[in-house]
Amino acid sequence: MQENPKKLPRKFYESELIKLQIELVKLQTWIKKQGLKVVVIFEGRDAAGKGGTIKRIMQSLNPRICRVVALGTPTEREKTQWYFQRYVPHLPAAGEMVFFDRSWYNRAGVERVMGFCTNDDYWDFLRACPNFERMLIRSGIVLIKYWFSVSEEEQERRFQGRLKNPTKQWKLSPMDIESRKKWMEYSKAKDEMFSYTDTKISPWYVVEADCKKRARLNCISHLLSLIPYKEIQPKILELPPRIEQKGYVRPPMDEQTFVPDAY
Repeated sequence: MQENPKKLPRKFYESELIKLQIELVKLQTWIKKQGLKVVVIFEGRDAAGKGGTIKRIMQSLNPRICRVVALGTPTEREKTQWYFQRYVPHLPAAGEMVFFDRSWYNRAGVERVMGFCTNDDYWDFLRACPNFERMLIRSGIVLIKYWFSVSEEEQERRFQGRLKNPTKQWKLSPMDIESRKKWMEYSKAKDEMFSYTDTKISPWYVVEADCKKRARLNCISHLLSLIPYKEIQPKILELPPRIEQKGYVRPPMDEQTFVPDAY
């Protein structure tokens, strides 16, 4: 399959990414200083590029301030809880930013299409979700929702690439294989989800993701534009001169076990 013609030149992409990552560090400092609570949701089809974007966002950030939440299959106990309950403990405290790599919208996507929830559960979610998000926003949480949109042809190209690449084969799950058969069903589920949850107070922002590099830059740039922040000059630190240590003799080096020099 041919490469996407809209791909950005690597040098330009890397140069712009560094600029944006510097701004993300400034945003992180501002969030910590102002005690903001930020939630960013990443949703979209399999292989749409959500994980790669999150990885580039987190690359230069402090994991004590910014963290990623990617929950697995719910336990038997969690299945009996109020649906939103398992997500609530992962919400941010003051001075934190949380990135959800998939979120409570699983119910409107994979659970709906694959039949993992009942029809009543699904419709209850669509009715409750706007109210749940409204409560989060009224509590002071900044809620941002991104939908990564990828074409059927590009998704197939990425699936084939994962199949052939030993370092990416783990990304191709049985669920991904099954999703290939249900492209239209996922489209209908997404459209129905948007009709209920794309609200004025909590809108969806769609990221065109056929070009991964372009999608990453556009998403990060847009994220930075949504949270007004100012640069906080860090306190300039000076390294004092090293103090010569006397009176201590270290054990012989040959008593330690070293990793072999394979390279």
